[in-house]
Amino acid sequence: MADESLRVAIIGCGRMGQEYAKFYSVLESTEIVAIAEYNDERRKEVGEQFGVKALYKDAEEMYQRMGEVPDLAVTVLPGKFIKDAVIASAQAGVRGVSSDKPIGAKLSDVDEMIDVCAERGVVFHGGNLQSARSDVQEAANWLRRGDFGEVQGATVHGWGGEISGGGCQHIAVLRLLAQAEIAEVVAWGKPQEALEADEDTGLIINGRFTMSTGIAVPIFGEPTPYRGVDVWTEDSLLRWDWGDEMDIYQGFDGNGARVKSNRAFTPFAWPEYSYLASSILSFISAVEKGTEMAISAHDLRQCLEAAIAAKHSALWGSVPLALPLEDRSLTLYPRPYRWLGGDVADF
Repeated sequence: MADESLRVAIIGCGRMGQEYAKFYSVLESTEIVAIAEYNDERRKEVGEQFGVKALYKDAEEMYQRMGEVPDLAVTVLPGKFIKDAVIASAQAGVRGVSSDKPIGAKLSDVDEMIDVCAERGVVFHGGNLQSARSDVQEAANWLRRGDFGEVQGATVHGWGGEISGGGCQHIAVLRLLAQAEIAEVVAWGKPQEALEADEDTGLIINGRFTMSTGIAVPIFGEPTPYRGVDVWTEDSLLRWDWGDEMDIYQGFDGNGARVKSNRAFTPFAWPEYSYLASSILSFISAVEKGTEMAISAHDLRQCLEAAIAAKHSALWGSVPLALPLEDRSLTLYPRPYRWLGGDVADF
């Protein structure tokens, strides 16, 4: 490893934590120096896999026993345990800490994490979302540059089932491509038992987001011909549909149908790691150079807040709710697998 490598601690080594570890282990600019994992057998196996000898039960033990604080703390934990690990990392003096979706269940908890990191000058990375994909980021740059004209409308398709978990993907892409924040939420939800539950398992939300630019965005929770986010200008349509690459349409044919653009995206240097790689690379750049991250903790908070607002708007009779929400005690739990972890959750 190079002398100036960033020293990385992986906190949480389940399936996704190991994916993070794989990418950090192949980068020349980073070195995994510690692992924190509560499962004894997994901790040993992952340590052997990546040649790491500094193994700890959790973040608290790691910071108590480590002689030197790592540069980056990569927290890949079930939602219930994220807050304590993030705050412990910031208080220990790391340069950057990352999380993942959903960042929490209660808005005030997420606010506290972000505030603690900001007060200590810690870069707070948001983790693994498709809005970090190189093609999505490049399309957003083209939109900002004005290549397609002014954004006039957008739609969200298939926002249901886990609106605080996988639903983060839709909201992050929408905010990025629409170049705006969600200012108001009105929603309708079903089934009733899901609406009344504390978590979002099986919750189907239809509704409308009003963006800070004034655009009204229809939200379709049930199946449509698409399953992602559409954003359009006067003569162009940009479509993220969970596929390998975004579709772009520019202009119309003689029948008024949109014409698929042959505009090419820049090839990504790490296609085998997809958007996890592009997200991590932007995190490293933010720590080293102060550049903007593809996914920040603020982005994850905005996604969670939109989900909480939608659930409560629907629960309270489709009342319009302005964002940011005044009541920061509002919560929305993800399904047990995301909240408690696969080792203990009832699948």
